[in-house]
Amino acid sequence: MDAERRKSKVARLNRIAGQVQGISRMMAEDRYCIDILHQIQAVRVALSRAENEILRDHATECVASAIASGNAADQKQKVDELINLFDRSKG
Repeated sequence: MDAERRKSKVARLNRIAGQVQGISRMMAEDRYCIDILHQIQAVRVALSRAENEILRDHATECVASAIASGNAADQKQKVDELINLFDRSKG
């Protein structure tokens, strides 16, 4: 992944971390539950978008590179990593 894309992803994750800290402050301030729940949903959406972007990069860079290499062991490893990732997300 090039440095600019990595920097963009780090910035996105830092914004999400700030949102989570804001939710913690809302709880400490005894804010209205629905307002807190709205913020939690916003964090979920933001994390989902970040996850999808990173997954897309992994597929287009790491997996594609393994396929292009012709190395069967590397190809199998990349596929197994994705399968394991999705298996964990189900449980």
